[in-house]
Formats: sequence, structure tokens, C-alpha cells
Amino acid sequence: MNKFNKKQKDRRTKQDQNTRGKHKNKDEKPEYHSDDTAIVKFDPLQRYLSEISKHKLLTREQEIELGKRVMEDGDSEAAYILVTANLRLVVKIALEFQRVWMQNLLDLIQEGNIGLMQAVKKFDPYKNVKFSYYASFWIKAYILKFIMDNWRLVKIGTTQGQRKLFFKLKKEKQKLIDQGFDPKPKLLSERLGVSEREIVDMDQRLDGWDVSLDAPIKDDSDTERVELLNTEVESTEDQVAKKEMETLLHNKIAEFKETMTPRELEIFEQRIFSDSPATLQEIGDRYEISRERVRQVEKNIIKKLREFFKREIPDFDFYDRVKGFD
Repeated sequence: MNKFNKKQKDRRTKQDQNTRGKHKNKDEKPEYHSDDTAIVKFDPLQRYLSEISKHKLLTREQEIELGKRVMEDGDSEAAYILVTANLRLVVKIALEFQRVWMQNLLDLIQEGNIGLMQAVKKFDPYKNVKFSYYASFWIKAYILKFIMDNWRLVKIGTTQGQRKLFFKLKKEKQKLIDQGFDPKPKLLSERLGVSEREIVDMDQRLDGWDVSLDAPIKDDSDTERVELLNTEVESTEDQVAKKEMETLLHNKIAEFKETMTPRELEIFEQRIFSDSPATLQEIGDRYEISRERVRQVEKNIIKKLREFFKREIPDFDFYDRVKGFD
């Protein structure tokens, strides 16, 4: 026994010496295998597929029994078993959508898993429907919604008809071409059960791409697309300036009224500053003067009002129009 222990000790000592001999130079770094330094040793998708394959598939009887436990007792363990046993179904459906999405498959799988969990919550085991068949509709719905929400910066499908068109339009167009038909919007609308307007709109959306308004017009230009857009909406600065001007005019009009005679004030109120102005004849009959005289008085009031504004409001000349005094 002592000889055996001595041999073991000598062998370990020799191994230590060999190891130290390989790294005598302090600057020399030990070599490691790439597998030891890899951040992710396995592809995430392959790793996920390997994990879900460990869960056993369920028989129809087991699905019904678990479904009853979830529905009647809210059994979370039964729900967990139903979900994990059908994770492969989600992957299968996600792969069908991958040809359209053409991006990270795990995104579709994640959304499909949410749909699967919803299916578990809504599943009724007493309706004699296979769970996988029922769940497939929920899985597809969640994946489809995810794709449509993330296909573009701007959503391209919001109504039920648009969601139906998203995947079926191009497929139906190619089918008609193969059959020798011209895929006109009218024919497509009849085949897909939507309006012609929706066919045209979706076709344009699918063929076009998002363009950033902040992007320059050309590569060598500093002018952005947004600068070329016409808009009738007033800027915040214009709205504030307009509000200040209206308040100022209102106050100055109140001051101007104090300088008028009773007849001028009535003509001002009944003719110039009224939403439903009285006629010249009505005012003339009231003061026993002609319509022409009323017109002259009105014209004189407006002239004095403009002169008052120019005197009291320094920037009045910059305004081309003043509501009610043109």
C-alpha cells in the first residue's frame, strides 16, 4: 500500500513539473480549447429544441383529463403539462410562418407559446375537440398578429379583412396567374371575400416600404424629407402669437368703444361687430337717416378703428387681415 501511494505521489509531482515547464514565461498565456471559452456553446434554437423534446407527448385521454383539471380546478400543474407537451406544435407552426417573417424564428416561437397558453385557458375538454387542433388556431393568431405588428414601422393590417389579405393576397394572385386569369382587384375581391378598395390598399402596402421623414432627400444633402411636406396645421409658436394678438385686440376694442358716440356704438355693435348684422335700412329707420348715411358712418368707424390700432399696437401693420375689420 505504501509503495502504491508513493508511485501516485511521484506521478502527481511529475505532472506538476511538466505543467510549470510549459508556462515558464510569465507573458505566455495557457492555451484553451475554443469550446471552453465560447460564450454560447450551442445554437439557441437547437438548445431550445433539445429542451422541449424531453417532454412527452400526451394521449387524447390524458389531454381530456388535464383539460378538466385546468377548467374545473384551475390546476396550474395540469396547465404546465399541457403547455410543455405541445411546445413542439408551436415550433412546427412557427416554421410555416418563417418563410414570410424571414427573421428570428425564436420571436415567432415566443409569440406562439403565448397563444398556446391562452389555448390552455380557453380549452373545453367536453366539446370533443382535440387540444392540438384547438390550440393551433390560438398559436397562429398570436404569431400572425406579431408579424403584422412588426412587419413595418407603420401597421399594415388593422381590420379583419386586412389581416386575411396579409398572407393570402400574393398567394391568390399567383394562383390566378397559374390558371390563366388576370389578377384584377375585382376578381381578387370576389375570391377573398373583401372589398376592391382593401385589395388595392393592401397591394400597395405590401409592395412599398417605410421611408423615414428624417432621412435626407439625397446622400449628399442635408435637407430632410419632412421639410418638403406641406401642412395646414399651425405651429405652436403661431398659435401662441395668434392667441396673444386676439387678447390684445379684445382689450383695445373695449378701449375704443369708450371713444364712440351712442349712435356709432350701436352701428358698431349691430353692423360691424355682430355675427348677424342688421341691415342698413333697419339702422337708418331707427335713427331716421338714409342707408347711405349709415354706410358712411360705418366706413368712418372702421377707419378710426384702424388708426386706433396702428397707434396703440406697434406691430399691427404686420397683420394682413384682422377678423371682422376688412
